[in-house]
Amino acid sequence: MSNYASVFRQVLNEHPELLTQIRRGVEKESLRVTEDHATLAQTRHPPALGSALTHPAITTDYSEALLEFITPAESSIEATEQSLADLHRFTARQLNKELLWGASMPCIVSGDAEIPIAQFGQSNVGQMKRIYRNGLSVRYGRKMQAIAGLHYNFSLPLNFWSTVQEHVEPGRDSMHLQTDGYLGLIRNFFSRAWVLLYLLGASPTVCASFVQGNRNHPLKPMGDDHHSYYLPHATSLRMGDLGYTSNAQAGLNVCYNDLDQYISTLRNAILTPHQAYQGFTVMDNGESAQLNDALLQIENEYYSPIRPKRVTQSGEAPIAALERSGIEYIEVRCVDINPFIPYGIDAVARRVDADLPVLDDSPLCDEAGQKRNEINLQRMINRGREPDLTLLSESGAETPMQSLAQPVLERMAEIAEWFTSEDSADDYRRVAAEAQQKFIDPDRTLSARMLREMEESGLSYSQLALRYSRQWHAQHVSDPLSEAASTQLTIEAEQSIQRQHAIEAQDSEPFEDYLSLFYQQYQSNEA
Repeated sequence: MSNYASVFRQVLNEHPELLTQIRRGVEKESLRVTEDHATLAQTRHPPALGSALTHPAITTDYSEALLEFITPAESSIEATEQSLADLHRFTARQLNKELLWGASMPCIVSGDAEIPIAQFGQSNVGQMKRIYRNGLSVRYGRKMQAIAGLHYNFSLPLNFWSTVQEHVEPGRDSMHLQTDGYLGLIRNFFSRAWVLLYLLGASPTVCASFVQGNRNHPLKPMGDDHHSYYLPHATSLRMGDLGYTSNAQAGLNVCYNDLDQYISTLRNAILTPHQAYQGFTVMDNGESAQLNDALLQIENEYYSPIRPKRVTQSGEAPIAALERSGIEYIEVRCVDINPFIPYGIDAVARRVDADLPVLDDSPLCDEAGQKRNEINLQRMINRGREPDLTLLSESGAETPMQSLAQPVLERMAEIAEWFTSEDSADDYRRVAAEAQQKFIDPDRTLSARMLREMEESGLSYSQLALRYSRQWHAQHVSDPLSEAASTQLTIEAEQSIQRQHAIEAQDSEPFEDYLSLFYQQYQSNEA
């Protein structure tokens, strides 16, 4: 594949207005917890929030208690922030003696039985979502699925890709170039994802209940009461072995050199039986334990810090959508919730924008490069603030972390200047400057702040997170929610319930036939 980085840079230099057309969306997860003791809510999804199956903005992820807010794709960061604020304020007003947990790692949990799996009704699509989550529980355990995070969706405007195409090969469809460009962005992202974890990681510690029964975890007790466990220099335990990783998937060699290769790898993982999963048949309540016994039930089960995406049509599998029309946007999945601010997200969009790794040459990935990226990521997860930490350079040499970070930080400062036409230009400069300062002084990082406040206050992880969660809940309830936003969300909740009932009333196909037809998408497209 040709590298187009120089052309990308030329186009943005000539047309900086294209930066104002970048589209972004946020998917933000938050556990519902009891307001008094910070235990996981055992109640059903609040009816006033609508149907988790059909509501476009308020749904649930793995657990019935794990809310997920979804903002529409917007070119205005301020519009995205307002959407997220409205969703928090509306939801807080519907909760009864509960609040939103303001951190990534779970609150006090009393084993798998106290982590209720999400319910989506009796329709075929609802049953499929439920059984998929059953499969996650038997394969990985429910505690891992109760971890919350932020997903940041990002796309460059179509005008950008068509303009680049005119520079490269006038008159041709730009879809393939767009797909290649996003694949290059993803490869570059993997080579420096550790920078994002250092800057945004906010989970260096967990509640003792999260590791209860796990004798092999590497964490240390924090304090004499052993209510919290941690690693002294960790940044994001959420992204490590205790969180969104899977030993079973370790041998899944997903490569981002070519879209067809990516699709083929995931398709084979969905179609090929995995012996370790063949014993999972029925849950204790009689429900099916999983959708299939392959390494992956569906694409979403593949854990990755970043994913290529395309909006799917009704009933369409994600890789079928990619095969149909290529990559439409990318989803960054390695961002922790920031517990120190009301909505858990602060300048994430500008920090990712200011990296724009699509602008750098993106060497094709190989086994050595993938191994190097994984080593660097794991070191950052567990030891990111360790004095004199070294990471592997492109040549494989042990290199001081700050030395490897400096070129990335310089690029962030450079790109921040490209946003001078935006009203928030100073915000981009601030984000770039703050990133530089955090690499100079690790105590400025979110992960360091978490441990410092726990030590200074004498509070456990759950106690500190609950204190902030209560503060933000009170703010969500007291902050004004416009009449228009309240009315819109109330109507949307009511209509979403009606849509779920309509889907259930129209379903006449047996679930087994529905599922078989869904999986035919993978079979029929095999080469």
